[in-house]
Amino acid sequence: MLLAALVTGCTTGSGTDGSAADAKPGETTPAAAPGKYSTLPEPCRAADHGVLKDMFPEFADLPKDQQEQAYAGTPEATFDTDRQVGCRWKADAPTDAHRLRISMERVVSYDTTVSDDDQAKTLYEQKLAAADLPADGSSPAATASTGADGGTDTGTDGAATGGTPAAGKPGKPGKNGGQEGGQEDSTPDATAGGQSDDDQSADGLQSRTLSGLGSSAFLADIPAKAGAASPQHTVRVVFRASNVLVTVEYSEEPAEAGTPPDTKTLQDRTQTMAGKLADQIGE
Repeated sequence: MLLAALVTGCTTGSGTDGSAADAKPGETTPAAAPGKYSTLPEPCRAADHGVLKDMFPEFADLPKDQQEQAYAGTPEATFDTDRQVGCRWKADAPTDAHRLRISMERVVSYDTTVSDDDQAKTLYEQKLAAADLPADGSSPAATASTGADGGTDTGTDGAATGGTPAAGKPGKPGKNGGQEGGQEDSTPDATAGGQSDDDQSADGLQSRTLSGLGSSAFLADIPAKAGAASPQHTVRVVFRASNVLVTVEYSEEPAEAGTPPDTKTLQDRTQTMAGKLADQIGE
């Protein structure tokens, strides 16, 4: 009888901290909600034809069959069209050269406690921080020193850990829904050149956060470096639409270094294209 009492005392009840009573074997934390979007548009087709005409006036002088090919763009290689897509356009003329790149990434979180939207927001904020722009849009920097897409590296989309792969060179999935790997991009850093910082700030053309474009967006204005062999001026717009990150990068390189591009025109065209893409994603 004494032995039975001892056994009963050891197997019933709980400790003074109630840990045994509180334990609920088999209980799991609900997984975070999936992202709003499960697919991506095809960027070569999603690019607005009317805006492309404005961005590439050189195409108008081409024969009809060559025009169609030029406007169609060149799709970038990708390992999964539902996760990462991109398209490029280019035109060279005696007076100037233009380049356009559109890239889209559908972010997937591999952490069950973090939603796809939250992971996309984190990646967007990394790009924003790398562009030296405040998250609240106050007192934005006049210029941005960034990689090809506002990231800390020089991969195609410039994201930090969990960014996007290089053009034409598929990457592998990263831990947080992005991708690793990628070749370097030759986009110039945002340093002195073209308009001065003071001129850009006075004209409202400095790098800045944008409103009314997706969930959040920013614009990085990147003039050519002073004394650089190439006078290329680049405007980059990055926006997030739920769990999708989109980058529109448009460049102009005048034939003569002494004739800098019209910054406002470059920015207007880039923002217009980004707005058209945001509409496509939201449909």
